[in-house]
Amino acid sequence: MDKGKDQPFEPTWESLSHYKIPQWYQKDKFGIFIHWGVYSVPAFANEWYPRNMYIKNSTEYKHHIETYGPHTKFGYKDFIPQLTASNFDPLAWADLFRDAGARFVVPVGEHHDGFAMYDSSISRWSATKMGPRRDVIGDLASALRDRGLVFGVSCHRAEHWWFFNGGKTFPSDVQDPRYQDLYGPAMPDTLQPNATFLEDWLTRCCDLVDKYKPQVFYFDWWIEQPAFKPYLQRFAAYYYNRAAEWKKGVVINYKFDAYPEGCAVLDMERSHLDQIRPLFWQTDTSVSRNSWGYVEKQDYKETKDVICDLLDVVSKNGALLLNIGPKPDGTIPQEEQDLLRQVGAWLKKYGSAIYGTRPWKVFGEGPTDTSGGSDERHDPFTCQDIRFTVGAEGALYATAMAWPDDLKITVCSVGSNLRLFGGKVESVSLLGHEDLTLKWTCDGAGLHVTLPPVPPLNGAMTCTLKIVGDVKSGLNLVGQPDHGFGIKSSL
Repeated sequence: MDKGKDQPFEPTWESLSHYKIPQWYQKDKFGIFIHWGVYSVPAFANEWYPRNMYIKNSTEYKHHIETYGPHTKFGYKDFIPQLTASNFDPLAWADLFRDAGARFVVPVGEHHDGFAMYDSSISRWSATKMGPRRDVIGDLASALRDRGLVFGVSCHRAEHWWFFNGGKTFPSDVQDPRYQDLYGPAMPDTLQPNATFLEDWLTRCCDLVDKYKPQVFYFDWWIEQPAFKPYLQRFAAYYYNRAAEWKKGVVINYKFDAYPEGCAVLDMERSHLDQIRPLFWQTDTSVSRNSWGYVEKQDYKETKDVICDLLDVVSKNGALLLNIGPKPDGTIPQEEQDLLRQVGAWLKKYGSAIYGTRPWKVFGEGPTDTSGGSDERHDPFTCQDIRFTVGAEGALYATAMAWPDDLKITVCSVGSNLRLFGGKVESVSLLGHEDLTLKWTCDGAGLHVTLPPVPPLNGAMTCTLKIVGDVKSGLNLVGQPDHGFGIKSSL
């Protein structure tokens, strides 16, 4: 991992601060996240079943004993043969994600449970050696690239340090030395990981990089622990230098303060911001409210919820990574397929308000408060809630987050009183219905538009106006190449 002549990065924060966010990522905006692993087999509660089944008296603990028997007889390892992937069709997955309008895809390479869904060079607990008995990550990477999608991967290994520690508090297979390489170290979460664990963590991450050349590498939380800091530096330098060799633009996603700003891309789980973030960022959320992995009782979001999440995040200079949870046999639940296709139909019609856009002077307007952070904690968006983006061709897109019953929309931010819009509005059209003539006026209070009586697409219930005029005079430059980010590469 030493720096060579053609390796521009060293494992220091100063060196890593020269990282540039690739333009493809800032343009593409929308990706698919995939939680699929052994935790999909019990299909109960959520993807933390492997931890919680060993937490005495938890709901999962009681369910496990009632359903499978004592933990000494049937532990988490015994679910592995049921992860068959018998109906896993990587090309069909890739086609679905492309139909959904996604531009990049990030499957989980290894979750907290320590089971690698790839051809691990250092662990016997992997999909190539048991369970599916195939290189799930490798096969999916090939299919995605065949369909023109960007491949990424995630690693949630950090939490494995303590993930199975509940199994040490009562008789269970966690204490069986034959399975220590799956369940260990199972240490207290108050204890910092040691060098042996950290070197193993780094080796696994670099193994994923070398085998699959991902252009997104997503980290979950807990890497912000102090002991990880030098290893985060070493990984980033290694990954960025490998990307320089590949001549590809790459992204590291991190949470909280694991990396200093500018060294990687911040990810905020199931979260909203209440303002435009000058540095490009990402939120990850799921089609389900109660689990990231497959469970039998999912609480699914509506299509409109997902579309509004996307609009809100993009208006604030971010990208959305939307998660699905396949079944153990590799089938994607029909409800999730339907939702993805509905999002894709919306993007096919209104995608020019998303792809390749940048923020405007303000992200939007309206009564709904998203400052609470979570995408589950705000009131439903209304037709008065509007989100702005500026398209590659220079038009201002104003999307009402609900279709108005009276067919009337007022966009206050375009009114001359606020002095945000640079000059005179030249034209206003309804995206997806450009052949229709709109009735509109503009004064100090705003742009007033009367919509034609056309039904919204697939019940998505949003409405996007394309406003042409002197948009750049009021443009927020933070999201433009060679301004706020200093982007020098289009890789």
